[in-house]
Amino acid sequence: MSFELILLLLMLATFAVSVFVLKMPAGVSLILAAVVGGLVDGHGIPVRHLVEGGFGFLEAIMIIATAMIFMKIMESSGVLARISIGIIKTFYRKPTLLIIVIVLFVMFPGMLTGLSSTCVLTTGVLVAPVLLAIGIPRLAAGSLIAMAAVFGEVAPPISIPVMIIGGGVDMPYIGFTIPLLLVSLPAALFTAVYFRVRFVKKIDIDLVLEKLQSLENGKRGFVLYIPLIFVIGYMISEIVLHEYLPHLGVPLIFTIGSLLGILISPRTKIISVSREALRMALPVIVILVGVGMFLQILTLTGIRGFLAVSALQLPDAIKYMAASIMPFMGSAYASASVIGVPLVYVFIGKSAIVVTASLVMMAALGDLMPPPSLLCAYAAQTVEEKNHFKILKQSIIPIIFSMITAIIVLIFAEEISRFFF
Repeated sequence: MSFELILLLLMLATFAVSVFVLKMPAGVSLILAAVVGGLVDGHGIPVRHLVEGGFGFLEAIMIIATAMIFMKIMESSGVLARISIGIIKTFYRKPTLLIIVIVLFVMFPGMLTGLSSTCVLTTGVLVAPVLLAIGIPRLAAGSLIAMAAVFGEVAPPISIPVMIIGGGVDMPYIGFTIPLLLVSLPAALFTAVYFRVRFVKKIDIDLVLEKLQSLENGKRGFVLYIPLIFVIGYMISEIVLHEYLPHLGVPLIFTIGSLLGILISPRTKIISVSREALRMALPVIVILVGVGMFLQILTLTGIRGFLAVSALQLPDAIKYMAASIMPFMGSAYASASVIGVPLVYVFIGKSAIVVTASLVMMAALGDLMPPPSLLCAYAAQTVEEKNHFKILKQSIIPIIFSMITAIIVLIFAEEISRFFF
């Protein structure tokens, strides 16, 4: 057994003991694993490398921070509630289409921030009364919200797990839109139809609107939507009209959107809103700092090179088995960094972009899994359910479908790449 493998197993063991035994946050556990790796390899506590690694995902951290502030300002202005009401009024006569649009609406904050928890805590909270009012039981409503949050974390334009894996294998965040849609959109549509067929029969529109009326902001009009239109419109325009528009960068786009939101809704308390947004984002920011340190130590100790060489010798059956255990890490970000990065090397003969997209779907399902089951816990709060493991149980079928979708995309990654690119 090589020294690099022993060192990797020791770092993984440190991470596992810290998370599952000492009950420490995943980000702190990754930092401890990185420190242990440096010590055992004879580098002492490599402060320079730890600091350099900690700043490795600075862009992603800035995206998370600015996006969370923007979403909280949009929530405070009442825009999200008004969109929710508009969805109900427009689609209540077509229940299947209504559920699909609700799932996409819950996904929306995650698509902009890369954070699954944002979906549950913003749009998820708004649609929970709607789902209950149209006849979906509490556990199923919580499950639908939790699953939509997973898909929002995976879907473009912003996917933090992709950035984590890309940072580990030196792959730029370019060309992921179609692969990420291939793994997230079919699973989202299946989940919506699955719950529609099982639970939704007839919709009482008056009862639903009554439930939502208290959430609606008194200020009306098109002007409320300007910040949202600017953010989405400029992100798309930068791609389509990149030769004619200045490249602002995602953090600056969100910052300008937030300033527009404050100008339009001057009663918004920017300090308290920003503080709450950053408090929500802080656990994920710590994870990204820990992931950066962990990956830096893997490079310093030669483990990344060892993994790249060893991965080429693995039989196919072992490769796909290793990919299928990604959800059981209990965290999308930890799974993406600890397992996702080596697996890109494992499937090095396939399109790296499509492979990464499929791995990200499996990693994102980890946010539902115990012991933390964070998304299930958040979703349980929105539907007032004390036992969040019941939410997980209700999600088994959509989870299995999502896993199968990701594995199929992984198996045919090269063919998919040739077809689209």
